[in-house]
Amino acid sequence: MASVKTYSLKGKPGSKVNLPVHFETPFRPDVIRRAVLAVQSRRRQPHGVDERAGKKTTAESWQTGHGRSRVPRVKGGGTDAANKGAFAPGTVGGRVAHPPKAERVLVERVNKKENRLAIRSAIAATGNKDIVSGRGHRVDAVPELPLVVDDKLETVITTKEFREIVSALGLEDDLMRAVKGRKVRAGKGKMRGRKMKTPKSFLIVVGEDRGIGLAARNLPGVDVVEVHALNAELLAPGTHPGRLVLWTKSAIDRLEREALFL
Repeated sequence: MASVKTYSLKGKPGSKVNLPVHFETPFRPDVIRRAVLAVQSRRRQPHGVDERAGKKTTAESWQTGHGRSRVPRVKGGGTDAANKGAFAPGTVGGRVAHPPKAERVLVERVNKKENRLAIRSAIAATGNKDIVSGRGHRVDAVPELPLVVDDKLETVITTKEFREIVSALGLEDDLMRAVKGRKVRAGKGKMRGRKMKTPKSFLIVVGEDRGIGLAARNLPGVDVVEVHALNAELLAPGTHPGRLVLWTKSAIDRLEREALFL
């Protein structure tokens, strides 16, 4: 069983801790992608038109003998070319043939065992330096992967103190990559509440959030999650595995205890 050193909040190495079996899982980017897309599908908002849209009209066909096509026409429009059709799809002024329907099922399903394999494979990818750096993270100053720190990190409540810890652990370069990479989104998304795009930086996995969520929430690209709430998207944002992850010792211990459920 593989083991790594635990580090203090000042970046000094300490005792070793055995890694859970999750870190020995084969790398399966295809399974990870399916699981991430399934998580993303749950955020889609159903939308559609009224079932009677385009049908609320008294339009009728003129039938034969008028030199016009027999499509339903709006009443009172006269006999000129401006008299448009109605109700029938495919005609000028007609209804939409196959509009979006709110009852359409948008959520993608993934088998329980397949989702569990995806999470384990994504966890294993976070311990591979080649995969993590290949994703774009700056890991040259990081002492070791996976990076495990003392449980005192969970009680940090100020951003100033947390920034000092980030610098001591060699994560400053990756944080600045996210800070400088923040930019205005291209396209119509600027009008729809998604003006800025921010690169993902490192993920903090804790056994229990006792304040670190407050300390890290204002840093661009940084996410905090308790180990029981891990999912494929947090470990592989955008379906790209190999996120830089900062683990606390209690998170590693809890991951080992809950090996049957995650």
